[in-house]
Amino acid sequence: MFDKDSIYLVGEAKSPSNNPITEQYKVFFIGFVVDRTTGKIIEAEATSILSITSSFIRHLFVGKNMRDTDQVIQAIEESYHGSSQKAVIVSFRHASQKFNQIHTL
Repeated sequence: MFDKDSIYLVGEAKSPSNNPITEQYKVFFIGFVVDRTTGKIIEAEATSILSITSSFIRHLFVGKNMRDTDQVIQAIEESYHGSSQKAVIVSFRHASQKFNQIHTL
């Protein structure tokens, strides 16, 4: 399914205490499959309670680039209005930082 240039990254963040994600998972995670050479996000999945949430998060990230941090965050702010919006942003930033560290090696 994934080729040799694919890498897997996980970004994590705390979600709000009143969020069911916090009750079930304690921490919010987004897993990303990324093309190592281009930074293109191939796949994404989040810890979520509702399947539509994970589908929408996938929609926010797949096809985007790990290097386009500001543009991706702007898209999240404009279209994701769930209680975990900040956690989604922090998780993406965390994974993006990991990508940049790996890519500079």
